Amino acid sequence: MTKASELRALERTDLDQRLVDAQKELFNLRFQLATGRLDNVSRIGTLRKEVARLRTLETERALGRTVPAAAPSRRSTKASRRPADAENEEQ
Repeated sequence: MTKASELRALERTDLDQRLVDAQKELFNLRFQLATGRLDNVSRIGTLRKEVARLRTLETERALGRTVPAAAPSRRSTKASRRPADAENEEQ
């Protein structure tokens, strides 16, 4: 599964080709599921999300929206998860 940030760096033709490939593979997996030949059923869900992600990126580009790069997240500490009342009682 490819991250959206990685997909945003690709050209439009590459995104279109990935979408076509993902849709073909999804069709083939559904066909295998119907005939009882599919071993990895979870791949269907993964591909559905991939198709949705690619379509979302197409829509973003069509509307001219740009999404800023995500800032690195800071891990929360136990102190920041405590309610404010608990911090005041300890002091």
